[in-house]
Amino acid sequence: MAEARDRRPSLLSRRGNLRAGLAERDGARLSAAVDELRDRGKATLHDRMHRVRTMFGLAVQAGLAAGLAYLISHRLLKNPQPVFAPISAVGTLAASVGQRLRRTVELIAGVAVGVLVGDVLIYFVGTGAWQLALVVSAAILLTIFAGASVAIVIQAAATAVLIVTLSPSTENLEVPRFVDAFLGGGIALLVTSVLLPLHPLRVINRAARPALDLLADQLDRCAEALRVRDRDGAQQALFRLRENKGELAAFAEAIEGAKETITISPARWHRRSELTHYAEAADPIDRAMRNAGTLTRRAVTMIEDVEPVPEPMPDAVAHLAGAVRLLRQEFAAGQEPEHARERALQAVGEAGRAYAEGVGFSGSVVIAQVRTTASDLLVASGIDQEEANRLVRQAFGEKPTHADRTPSPHPPTAPPVG
Repeated sequence: MAEARDRRPSLLSRRGNLRAGLAERDGARLSAAVDELRDRGKATLHDRMHRVRTMFGLAVQAGLAAGLAYLISHRLLKNPQPVFAPISAVGTLAASVGQRLRRTVELIAGVAVGVLVGDVLIYFVGTGAWQLALVVSAAILLTIFAGASVAIVIQAAATAVLIVTLSPSTENLEVPRFVDAFLGGGIALLVTSVLLPLHPLRVINRAARPALDLLADQLDRCAEALRVRDRDGAQQALFRLRENKGELAAFAEAIEGAKETITISPARWHRRSELTHYAEAADPIDRAMRNAGTLTRRAVTMIEDVEPVPEPMPDAVAHLAGAVRLLRQEFAAGQEPEHARERALQAVGEAGRAYAEGVGFSGSVVIAQVRTTASDLLVASGIDQEEANRLVRQAFGEKPTHADRTPSPHPPTAPPVG
């Protein structure tokens, strides 16, 4: 009994320590969860503000175009209900960034089909619910049969709806609808080309930043995962790299929008040479993103198979991330991306040292993808593919080949160095 009494304080003490330990761990988990939510909230707010800044110019353009279209239609053309003109202006600006000329033509074509189908069917069947359904279906089927784009199909159906629903209360709607379609599209092009043209490089810089930051961040994460053999970290980087369609689509659309701006805006014609860097960089950046995905996938396999990870290998991947960031910064500043090229070649040099120390099968694939991605970044920086391949081989430590010593008069047909 005495021994039992002596043990009781010890057991109580152990239970107290256990509870304290559990409470401490729960508190740490709760604190980590709160920190994660706070960081996520900051990231979400940052992303939203970035989207606002990206679309601010377009919003101002759309507002100005809508106001001018309404004013001209109402005051100059004496349209008592100037609804279609501002709608056409906003639709031209917002529906297809980078293809506004084409959008204007599609807008007018859709109006023509909608007016034609609406007027013909109203003449024979009158107006009402089932007539509206018939007119809309006929407009959609007719434009699809003609091989029209989605924009024309939607515009034809919308115009048919307006014709059927407004015809009983508004006479001679067809001509004002045509005039407003021309007016709205024309005002939109006037605003974007003369009155308020966007700065093409600013538009591209804002759109390129998410794509390039995504690539650089995930390469950094992959490098760190290789250093500490963190398989989950490398896997997360791979998942994020695979979800790059939104960033790349925004980048490509911004380039198309900038091309259109410098084509139709006299105030931006002097920016054509500066835009060339980005226009030519889009494809190699897309290839770099895909090759970085392959690199990261093999890094996951390296860690799983417990292959050797030479110390220079994570440094090589980290240098690739640095090259991407320098490329973005130098493009944004309108500078020749010399520092980005140097960092990309440093990545290849580290990859060569890692290969010399010895790697397994997946490690050799990672080394090859470092070379390929570096080659893509060099091409994105403005170097032609053949010269980029030569520089990669030289930085890796390979002996010059006959092709390196004797320039070929023909462009290279082989894929990038892998």
